[in-house]
Order: sequence, then C-alpha cells, then structure tokens
Amino acid sequence: MGQTNYEGALQKPIGSGFNATSTTTDVIKGNDLTDKTAIVTGGDGGLGLEVTKALTSAGATVIVPARDVEKSIENLKGIGNVEVEKLNLTEPDSIEAFTDKFLDSGRPLHILINNAGIMWTPLHRDERGYESQFATNHLGHFQLTAKLWDALKKANGARVINVSSSSHHYSPVLFEDINFNTREYDKFTAYGQSKTANVLFSLELDKRGQKFGIRSYSLHPGLSLETNLGRHLTSEDYITLGVLHPDGTPNVEAQEAMSKIQKTKEQGAATAVWAATSPQLQNIGGVYLEDVEIAQYDEANYDSIAKAYRNPGGFGGVAPYALDQVSAEKLWTISEELTQTKFDI
Repeated sequence: MGQTNYEGALQKPIGSGFNATSTTTDVIKGNDLTDKTAIVTGGDGGLGLEVTKALTSAGATVIVPARDVEKSIENLKGIGNVEVEKLNLTEPDSIEAFTDKFLDSGRPLHILINNAGIMWTPLHRDERGYESQFATNHLGHFQLTAKLWDALKKANGARVINVSSSSHHYSPVLFEDINFNTREYDKFTAYGQSKTANVLFSLELDKRGQKFGIRSYSLHPGLSLETNLGRHLTSEDYITLGVLHPDGTPNVEAQEAMSKIQKTKEQGAATAVWAATSPQLQNIGGVYLEDVEIAQYDEANYDSIAKAYRNPGGFGGVAPYALDQVSAEKLWTISEELTQTKFDI
C-alpha cells in the first residue's frame, strides 16, 4: 500500500510557485495534453467552462456531460476538441447510459473532474428520496466515477478531481441522518456535508486507486462572484452569513474582507487545472488543495478558528473530520448502498 493522507499525513504545502492570483493560463503553461481524454461535469459554465478551455488549449479532448445538451453546445461554441453528452447526476439511469456509451468507445480516461454542483438550495429530494445537494454533489459523482473505473485504469495514470469548497467547514457528514429525514433541514449544513463528502471521497479513492496509477484530489476553488451558485440565497441568508447586519444594512467590514479574496473565473478554475495536470503532484494524492497549492492543515487550532467562520468567503485549510479514515471508509460503504453501486476497485 502506498502513502495515504489519512489524518492529514500528507497535508503540507509543497511550494508550487503559484498563488491565489494564478490563472488557468499560468498553470496549464507547458502541459501537452495531446491524445488525452477528459470528462468535466459542469464544464459548460462558470468555473467549469474555464477548466474546459484550459484543457482543450493544451490539446485534450474534453467531454462535457450536461442536462441541457442544446444549451451546453451553445455555451461551448467556438471551443475545439469538445464533445457534449446527456447526463443528469441525480438520475442513476442517466449515469448508466452516459458511462456505458463512453466505455463502449474503448477510450481511456485520463482526467475526470467532478465539478458540477448545486449550492445552498431549498429542500428538494431526488426520485430516490435523497436530499438534492448530497445526491448531486457527491452521490452522482461517486456512481459516475465507479462506472468509469475501467476507463480510468486503462489510462495508465489518471487523475480524479472532486471540486469541494471551504464550505465543508460548515458540517461533517452526519451519517445518522444524511438525508434530513428526522432533523430540520438547513441549506448551509446540507451543502457543507456534501462538500465534506467530496474531500472524504477523494481521500479514500486515492488510497484505493493509487496501485493502478490513479490519484485523486479535492479542492476549494476560491470565492468567485462571477458564477450564479448563490442564486437561491435570501436576505435572511445574507444576514446568517454576516454579509448583512440583522437590520438588513450592509456589513461593510465583511464585504471588504470578501472583496480582498474574490477571484475571477480564470483564477477560480486554476486549482482544478493544476490538480488535473501538474507534474508536481505526480507522487502525491488524497490531499485537499486551495490557491494552487496543497492547503494548510492545523488540527490543533481548528476549533478556535472554526468558531469565527460564518461568511461566504470562508477560511483556509481543511477540517480534521474531512481527513478522518473511519469517516472516509464509512462514506464509501454508505455511498455504495445509497447508489446501489458496487465500486469494485
């Protein structure tokens, strides 16, 4: 067995040479992805679109799964080496159809970027009764990755990137009631546990997959207001986040702090591109990234830092519960049960 990042064993910056202002153009420079195939969920909009542009600019063929194929084709107009296929991450049959078609093509899969997601949504359940943020952000990608496993192995050196968020600090995965069947629904908690699941999935996937040359990473892309992920927020939510005072007036101090860490889409997508392509990560995996670097890990001081966290800008680093071995293994088993998918490594 190779190294693992259980309990943050490998969670140390490596001096990447990049930073929070680095762009996709900066990190893709020098990479030749000719004859490489990538799948980028959510690759037709927001940060995902910038990832697609960067990978294709280096010669990769990028497949973009989309619920609305016609809209996706329009969004990707003018970008070469792109294919669009039908996929809905909350529908198991749709995932099966997409993966069967790809596997039938016989192509190896060199890069899988699980980027699509929903954020801070009202309570909604999929056809199985599962809470939608967990179903979309984690379970759909778990099943997708499992079904594409043979193609990833065929690449003889593949990477799986799960786009998480600093909002994983909102909540661990609450295994006793993941789907809010008995507890009161909270959109921030629900999103937080789905993003923690992304980190735990990457942690366990890397441990199990590295003997096949498959490495996995999770990451926080950074705060970018150029996406529409926060479209479900209400004024009460902005008060909860600290952007507004309880009387509805702007919290200038909080907004100024956010402005200092805000990223463009090209900067927000840079960490995912780095994770997918950088030679610097060739011999390390299972780590959580931010600002085009392996994120800091400070377990000893985590509780005191976390008490101050309640704003959309987030804070840096990774939560100890997101690197916990027992939780990672438990999530894997529960994900197989919930998706009725045997992830046979």
